[in-house]
Amino acid sequence: MRLQPRRRIFRRTVPGPVRLPNLLLIVAAAAAFLMVWWVQDVRGIMPCELCLWERWPWRALLVIGIAGLIVPRKLARGVAWLGVLPLLADIGLSILHAGVEWKFWQSPLPECRAPQLHGSTLAERLASMPLKPGKPCDSPTYLVDWLPVSMTVVEGLAALVVLALLIVLLRVRASGGRKTG
Repeated sequence: MRLQPRRRIFRRTVPGPVRLPNLLLIVAAAAAFLMVWWVQDVRGIMPCELCLWERWPWRALLVIGIAGLIVPRKLARGVAWLGVLPLLADIGLSILHAGVEWKFWQSPLPECRAPQLHGSTLAERLASMPLKPGKPCDSPTYLVDWLPVSMTVVEGLAALVVLALLIVLLRVRASGGRKTG
């Protein structure tokens, strides 16, 4: 009887923690959505249209993170690198929204402006009103009254921190903690 070496089902061909960056994307997106839920549903603060746009990159991060956990190990790092693009987009949207809040420029979205009522009679003006009231994009939402930092700025800083952590995790190998070049 001849003993053969065991076949390993899951071979570790790619060095380093390749799933950790994808887990970071999932946890960051889940934290962002928990914060949105708390602000919108628990505190009752309605978002403006730019706030709704700023949620799309976090949705993309969630999808990228889940895909990075599903793909084979050798592709996981490449999938996690795709998370850089939504984070940069979110930072850009946060800068745009912060500029609107600080009155540096007007919002590019027509939904962010006050509704234009048309008509000469009260009935015509009521008929031209939007179905649901919108929050103007230039009125910031503060989580803490004594700290004048809006949720837009906090979200942009959070995206910047997640971006920095993602890049660090993607560049570090498990073998001795060396960075890849």
